[in-house]
Formats: sequence, C-alpha cells, structure tokens
Amino acid sequence: MHDAPGSESALGAPTATPEAADPADVAFAAELAHGAGELLLKLRDELGFEDPKALKAAGDRQADDYLLGRVAAERPGDAVLSEEGKGESGRIGTARLDASRVWIIDPLDGTREYSEAGRDDWAVHVALWQRGLGLTASAVALPAQSVTLRTDETYAVPEALPATPRIAVSRTRPPAEAEAVAAALGAELVPMGSAGAKVMAVVAGTVEAYVHAGGQFEWDSAAPVAVALASGWHATRIDGSPLRYNNADPYLPDLLVCRPDLAASALKAIGAAH
Repeated sequence: MHDAPGSESALGAPTATPEAADPADVAFAAELAHGAGELLLKLRDELGFEDPKALKAAGDRQADDYLLGRVAAERPGDAVLSEEGKGESGRIGTARLDASRVWIIDPLDGTREYSEAGRDDWAVHVALWQRGLGLTASAVALPAQSVTLRTDETYAVPEALPATPRIAVSRTRPPAEAEAVAAALGAELVPMGSAGAKVMAVVAGTVEAYVHAGGQFEWDSAAPVAVALASGWHATRIDGSPLRYNNADPYLPDLLVCRPDLAASALKAIGAAH
C-alpha cells in the first residue's frame, strides 16, 4: 500500500537524489523531452498562430500522446502523472501511489507562450520519481531555444552576484512574495513565461531567483527542480520546507529556486511578508 499523505515515511523522502539515477533513465528523459519539443516546433510551423486556442490544444494533446506512448512502450512497468490526466487513474489516481517508479510529465509548460509568435519561454518537462529517492532522472527541453537541460550535466552557480539581482516572475500575476524579496535584495522583477523556462533561467544564470506563490501542480516543477538541485541550486517551498512529489493530491502551490547564497535572505523576506 502507498504511504498516507503526511505520513512520517512520506515526509522523510528526499526531494531529489539525482546521483542515484540510472544513466539510461536520464538519457531516456532527455530523449523524451527533446522529441516532444521537436514535435511541438513542427506543429507550430504547420498550424501557425492565427488560432491560438487550436494550437494550444493540439500541442498539449500531441505532445502528451507522444510522451505517454514512449513510456508505455519502453518503460511498461512504470506509472505516469501527466498534466493531461492520462496514463493513470485521473490526476488524483491511486495507481501511481503504489508504484515504485512514476514519470511526472508536463507535455507543454507555457501554452500561452507556445501560442505566441516569437516567444521561446515554453518547455517540456520529464521527471522520474522513485520510491525512497524522490526525483532522479529528469530533463527540461526549451525547444525554441534549442536546449535540453538534464540532471546528469552540471550547470554551475556563477561566482559573482550581480549588483542588482534579477527575479523571474509570472508575466501576468507576480506574487507579493516576489515583490518582498525584490525589495529586500534590491532586485528587479523579470516577467517570463513557463515555470520550466523560469527555473532554467536561474540555472543558466540569466536570473538569480524565481519566486512563485500563485498555485502550481507537481508537473509544473518536478523536472525543473530536479535539474536545479542536481547542480547545487536552492529549491524549496517558500516557507523553506522540502518539495515533495507523487502525492495523492498533486497540487504544489509555491516554489523558490535561487542561488544558494540568496536563499536565507529570500526566505526571510517571504516570511516577513506573511
């Protein structure tokens, strides 16, 4: 049987153990993310941007079908938690809660950005959760940037901290917590698209932090968090508690990803804002 949500054993599992990943699983995650990204780029070219709603729907559906089909064919014993709610007993299903291996997938993170011509801040997320290990093999593709980041590659934290740190936030609803951190650090807010693009901007050194408090689900952050943690970046909830995945309810509403040397100050500012 699976652990009850909030049980001692569930809470004791690590967020991620990328060093425990099977290299073949990391390669598979990267191949899946890249392959779905190539499909999405081709679909974008074929359909164009005249009907954003149709492009979003087609992108979500086709990328999800591709990813689930590959997992079913090549990792038939594994469970799946996908944003599109297929490959399991619904988003809040029980099949995955009894599994030892669960792929947490977002086939198209940032559908709005995907449907806008010229935007490259959208992503494909593929993460593997393993019982007792948390997130292991994971990859994030940024197809329009021709980049796929993965947990077996190192993305080092830059030594120098900019005089004015940059904080990635939602394009439409920057949270008050991010504004509090910006005020405390003398930072500027940088509006950006998908969660995956924002976390990868931190990992790439384009921004120094990403603060989110407006509601997310596990598939929004699993793969990006795994990639960030694998290179030593800070990634927790905004109260400093660990991120937990493969829960009965996949709602995971907030996130702080940043340089390790900014974490204490950011968490203090967020706490003071509450």
